[in-house]
Amino acid sequence: MKQDTFARMREAVQGGDIDAVLASMYGGPESLGEQRSRYAALLKLTEQEFGPGPGMLLSVPGRTELGGNHTDHNHGRVLAAAVHLDCLAVVTPSNDMKVRIKSAGFAETIFVDLSNLSPEGTEAGKPAALVRGVAAGFIEAGLAVGGFSACINSSVPMGAGLSSSAAFEVLVGAIFSQLYNSGSVPTLRIASVARMAENVYFQKPCGLMDQIACAFKGVSEIDFGNPDAPVIEPIECDVESAGYRLAVINTGGDHADLTSEYAAIASEMHAAAKLLGQDYARGISVEQILESASWLREKVGERAVLRLLHFVEDDARVDRQARALRSGNMNQFLKLVNDAGESSCRLLQNCFCTNKPTEQPIPLALALTERLLGGKGAWRIQGGGFAGTIQAYVPHDAFADYVGAMERVFGPNSVVPLHIRATGPEVILPAA
Repeated sequence: MKQDTFARMREAVQGGDIDAVLASMYGGPESLGEQRSRYAALLKLTEQEFGPGPGMLLSVPGRTELGGNHTDHNHGRVLAAAVHLDCLAVVTPSNDMKVRIKSAGFAETIFVDLSNLSPEGTEAGKPAALVRGVAAGFIEAGLAVGGFSACINSSVPMGAGLSSSAAFEVLVGAIFSQLYNSGSVPTLRIASVARMAENVYFQKPCGLMDQIACAFKGVSEIDFGNPDAPVIEPIECDVESAGYRLAVINTGGDHADLTSEYAAIASEMHAAAKLLGQDYARGISVEQILESASWLREKVGERAVLRLLHFVEDDARVDRQARALRSGNMNQFLKLVNDAGESSCRLLQNCFCTNKPTEQPIPLALALTERLLGGKGAWRIQGGGFAGTIQAYVPHDAFADYVGAMERVFGPNSVVPLHIRATGPEVILPAA
């Protein structure tokens, strides 16, 4: 079948031609009605905005962190997974060097002229900066870029620790790869360019974990011992078959003005590691920290020592979590999840902001979850911390009651169920 217009693509979606793909991506046959409607609406919007086609339909997953909280920026290890919530795009190439992106639900169109790829200070913190940064990264790597028009629909909620910005960056990279590089750009290259765009152009400090998890499929164990060439190992994992439902709970905390809080974690770990003779925390032992604690606390403060201790133990914990998943030992994995969550609260100290001591939605959500689940399942902070979300593994038979109880506190739709997605960036329907 020739996919040469948006109308024909819409017919394919509504006629069930891609039902098998949609079911595998979004958690089963029960998702089909919702996704058919979503895809069809986006195709219709694209036709209204940019004409009849031809075009291409792509999807990039969001991600969730399963292990290794703030370990990637110190050459540590992490566990992460692609999830079914995604950034979906309908794309058509253009004959100029201009990018136009219309996001469903937003009035403003993102516009970027690729003839200028220098960072624009006025774009910092805006999606246009990510587009420009990804394009600049492609050119620097000797790859081709060009203009395109796209409509996107993102089901990755902003501020929920599921990496909506990383999914968007990887999506832009996948578009440039498909349209102007025959789909040949390596996945890790796209992730690395996306991270650079966020750091340099968007001006937000982050490691590479978010982008890798959005660019690769399923569950990944990622070792940043050499951050220029991280080792990425896939893990077969089926949380739902093991009897649990994975979810994140959005507590409604505000992520604004948290950049300094995030940056302080890495800088304090670096400062403490430097005093122990290393530029990064990877390779330092618990014994070294304990032996040096009396003078380390005088040099860098107690919090830096505690954060360094968190790094060393959580980095090692990732390896044990990965082994538990590979062996199918879900009980051991969940115990390690709870251990990691306690370490984030007590040692890493990223569960609330020190400048807003009365606002503690993360500790409240964790405390409620522990009591609601009665010791079953697991719970921990999700992502960077300080505000936003927690993560929970809830037994199937307790899930409905858990959702009801948490949403009475944090509001409707605050509990977001997740399916681990078996595919990474995906061309759903190719260009003609």
